[in-house]
Amino acid sequence: MEKKRILSGMRPTGKLHLGHLHGALRNWIELQNQGDYECYYFVADWHALTSEYNNTEPIRANIRDMVIDWLAVGLDPAKSTLFIQSRIKEHAELFVLLSVITPLAWLERNPTYKEMRAELVEKDLATFGFLGYPVLQAADIIMYKAYGVPIGMDQLPHVELTREIARRFNFLYGEVFPIPEPLLTDVPKLLGIDGRKMSKSYENSICISDRGEELKKKVAAMFTDPQRQRKSDPGRPELCNVYTFQKLYGPAGEAEEIALSCREAGIGCTGCKQKLAEYIAAAMRPIHERRDYYASHLDEVRAIIEDGNNRATAVARLTMAEVRKAVKIE
Repeated sequence: MEKKRILSGMRPTGKLHLGHLHGALRNWIELQNQGDYECYYFVADWHALTSEYNNTEPIRANIRDMVIDWLAVGLDPAKSTLFIQSRIKEHAELFVLLSVITPLAWLERNPTYKEMRAELVEKDLATFGFLGYPVLQAADIIMYKAYGVPIGMDQLPHVELTREIARRFNFLYGEVFPIPEPLLTDVPKLLGIDGRKMSKSYENSICISDRGEELKKKVAAMFTDPQRQRKSDPGRPELCNVYTFQKLYGPAGEAEEIALSCREAGIGCTGCKQKLAEYIAAAMRPIHERRDYYASHLDEVRAIIEDGNNRATAVARLTMAEVRKAVKIE
């Protein structure tokens, strides 16, 4: 039986953090290892340009570091196709064709568009490229006739818009594209060290590559229960970001013991953070070892990307031949 395709991507706008690891990459790895899906994961460098068009210098290094992180955490090029969006020129062609059939109102009401403009107030995002990025995103997904797109609940509007665009294309030109399904994942809510959403934009992230003193420093600065001023004050672990991480990284059952001790003022925030830093360091050690390997074998990384680009291109060319025939522009 032919495997169903899964597709997802990430923008190379900075270092990947633990939010990416738990919110997306763990799920990508699980999907690839199930053996039930044909997985395509791509570096969305054209999408990065929509917000970083006036600062493109870091993007190339970010692409390399992102792929190294992917390989380090467990994405397997023998099981998944890893590729770079801009190397598959068919994405741009399909984007153009989809842009002429997508109503402007669909883009203007996109909640993520409004949220990102509010979040990235220091950037000039009043551009056609930023407004139209969901159309390019739709092209990315339906190019591979993806059955499913693994996402968190906050990304649901993206996939719904892709579904609408695919339906409109099929209505106008015939049934070319399957309608992709959102594959909702149970994403743990990981906040940044300042208590806001963990985000590269806020510079409040614990990065996948962080280790040693850098890791300890960031964990020591993490937001805790704001009403607990002294060790003798009873804590509320359900409001403490450190406790959220303890549940992910601590030994089985220890988070409950820490919660009890915190409520009874038996453990202070400093001691709790020291434990957490040790647990994160231990959990990330195998990832860091693989990361060091790939960072010193860049030719191997480049070969993996080139192979993924070739595999993605083969699929994209077949899709675009079908699209041109349907639109009657060949």
